[in-house]
Amino acid sequence: MSPKFGKNKKDPKDPQAGSTPATTPGDPTQATPDAPHLDTSQAPAAPSTHPDPEAPEPGRVTEPPASRESTPATSQVTEAPASPEPRPGQVTEPPVSREPEPVPVPATPQEAIRAFIDGRHQQPHDLLGHHLEPEGLVVRAFRPFAASVAVRFADGEQVAMEHESDGVWRGLRPGATQTQDYRLLVAYGDGIEHVQDDPYRFAPTLGDLDRYLIGEGRHEQLWTVLGAHVREYGGPMGTVVGTSFAVWAPRAQAVHVVGDFNGWDNRTHPMRLLGESGVWELFVPGVGDGALYKFMVRGADGRVREKADPMARSTELPPGRASRVEQSRYDWQDEDWLRHRTGNDAHAAPMSVYEVHLGSWRKGQSYRDLAEHLVNYTRDLGFTHVEFMPVMEHPYPPSWGYHVTSYYAPSARFGTPDDFRYLVDRLHQAGIGVILDWVPGHFATDPWALAQFDGLPLYEHPDPRKGWHPEWGSYIFDFGRQQVRNFLVANAVYWLEEFHVDGLRVDGVASMLYLDYARRDGEWIPNVHGGRENLEAVGLLQEANATAYKRVPGIVTIAEESTSWPGVTKPTDAGGLGFGLKWNMGWMNDSLRYLKEDPVHRQYHHNLLTFSLMYAYSENYLLPISHDEVVHGKGSLLRKVPGSRYDQLATVRAYLAYIWSHPGKQLIFMGTEFAQEAEWADGRELDWWLLDHAAHYRVHNLVKELNRVYKESRALWALDSDSAGFEWLNANDNAGNTYSYLRFGTPDRQGDVLAVAVNFGGISRDPLRLGVPRAGRWKVVLDTSGFDEFGTASQAGVELEAQEVPADGQPYSVEVTVAKLSAVYLAPVEEEKVTTP
Repeated sequence: MSPKFGKNKKDPKDPQAGSTPATTPGDPTQATPDAPHLDTSQAPAAPSTHPDPEAPEPGRVTEPPASRESTPATSQVTEAPASPEPRPGQVTEPPVSREPEPVPVPATPQEAIRAFIDGRHQQPHDLLGHHLEPEGLVVRAFRPFAASVAVRFADGEQVAMEHESDGVWRGLRPGATQTQDYRLLVAYGDGIEHVQDDPYRFAPTLGDLDRYLIGEGRHEQLWTVLGAHVREYGGPMGTVVGTSFAVWAPRAQAVHVVGDFNGWDNRTHPMRLLGESGVWELFVPGVGDGALYKFMVRGADGRVREKADPMARSTELPPGRASRVEQSRYDWQDEDWLRHRTGNDAHAAPMSVYEVHLGSWRKGQSYRDLAEHLVNYTRDLGFTHVEFMPVMEHPYPPSWGYHVTSYYAPSARFGTPDDFRYLVDRLHQAGIGVILDWVPGHFATDPWALAQFDGLPLYEHPDPRKGWHPEWGSYIFDFGRQQVRNFLVANAVYWLEEFHVDGLRVDGVASMLYLDYARRDGEWIPNVHGGRENLEAVGLLQEANATAYKRVPGIVTIAEESTSWPGVTKPTDAGGLGFGLKWNMGWMNDSLRYLKEDPVHRQYHHNLLTFSLMYAYSENYLLPISHDEVVHGKGSLLRKVPGSRYDQLATVRAYLAYIWSHPGKQLIFMGTEFAQEAEWADGRELDWWLLDHAAHYRVHNLVKELNRVYKESRALWALDSDSAGFEWLNANDNAGNTYSYLRFGTPDRQGDVLAVAVNFGGISRDPLRLGVPRAGRWKVVLDTSGFDEFGTASQAGVELEAQEVPADGQPYSVEVTVAKLSAVYLAPVEEEKVTTP
């Protein structure tokens, strides 16, 4: 399980999904300047029946914040007393859902203005903007610092506005029978007439279908309607460019958007609640790409909380907490890659994965730096994929990144979202796939992010027995809430579609599947059947996998699942979880335990390496030597091995050859490819200086050769999940610490075949008689003993004539030298066909 570092945290670690087609955002034609803003289906306004003791007095004008760093206006409000909140993880009586009490609609304009000023008006568009009333067309605007305000209509007529109350101005065009486009002319006493557009003249940017799908939890492209989006509308007074803001906060009493565009003043841009969808929305003209913003959410408990946008696609550079408006302008160049991916099955193709932590591969590298250095490095080594540990924004720089605060935003520490697109694009152009770590099991507790978003548990389960992770000190998503599942399923699709990534590796799946994970008796709640299985989490995983594979053909999803849960890689329509691959954690633990033994003792632990073949085909496996194995005093792979420095390096080389030839795909953590000595530390990069030493550079060369042989031999990958692809030659040579087996590339075993012998003993096997299934010549295609620092002669390229001497259950055999702590691969030599004239 991955270590889950986080800020102020301990160091731990529907099969029928997507039946509704995705939709585009609300039709922009509803929001043209001439469109009326009224929506009779919206919930009524909710003014306060008890005035806020800290609300400004009627008519009182306060100075705006002096700078970005100033305390936002909302934070100056002393909220009504509330019951003390339990500390995170505190087990209390199961909470009672506290829904906000409905309040009457303001009966008069003064009551509406009072509710607006108090920050409690749920429908500010009912007060502000343009309205046809019996006496004519009324326009109201909030301009608290203005000396005078007028309204100019599209037909040229201009009407002076009067100050009504508390910074609200009212203008009347008598006798008007229809609305039309207009602009506000505002004077602040500076001698300049400021022409301003009015956010409250626009219709909602979410259509009825979008709102319906959000309510049902089935909007597969949720990011296209929630969050911040730059939009452009035409009209008789010219083109309007601005940003629509939309956020789901169903139990909030009011929501305001604040940002660098309004001086972080929480009074100026209240949002409207769209009916029963729980979505608050506002289009703000003039706000464009790069603007910083937050939501001020008055929760069900009456308290105002400053929140980052859960759907933000870009963020301020940490430790800043603001969200950033993002408008991608990236021009993709990976059409050939995507076309090939769509027509191929990743599960039946070569997969050799290089796992990378962006912040410590090379210090100070941006996405665009990595697009040169990482791309060239992994292409030279021959890896088919890179896997990035979480790139989603997280608050604590030294961490792995598994405590996420912004699920839709690539970390700003390394550049912009388009910079990350560029990195993915360059990898694709180099023929390298991209897998991202994804963390749907739990999230960070930072109060400015997802936690208690609308004043009550919303994204997290309200009962700490299901909503608090005692091992990692984080919140657990409420997998049973439809909109939360939608948030996560759409997030998986988002990274696949918007960033063209080729797969998701889902972190901590075991912690999601079991209600009693890391809990003692009495600290967990059984499911409806009385069992320990988290049925809601199962549904979420099935829905995410089914939707991802349906929408983006050719991708792969991978489960980090450390138990024997059945059917992890079985299709969802057959009752499985629907993953493409599963990390083989049992194999990893057993094989590393074996390596730690001295060669003289390995004969007593021989079954640690043979046991994996007892279950190798129960799931579709990936063999990980991951980041988990280089922290917390575990040491690097090199340091796990006993013996002299020469023996350590030789064992690492033999072990790598063993991994590449074992059934299943393979993954190694960065640095393993050159036998990194020290374990991982957040404060420094890999020990690149080791490549100046022959002993380590030769390990690097071996990995390059392993990838070349691997990709060229179907026998090493075509039947990874089919028992027809493997046969033991000798699984019982414990006295010699040697393992030998065959790999086949076709079910009939008439195609590609490879013979493998791995000697983990301290004595050379010279010669070793190795059974082979075919007559003719067999060629040594790999010999790890030839990659030592002394330039020892390799057998690679040597051809051996198979003798008609049965061995290892095969009709033929060859004699080959397998040096101590080494591995050899042999392949039959294809006879040249002579064509008779």
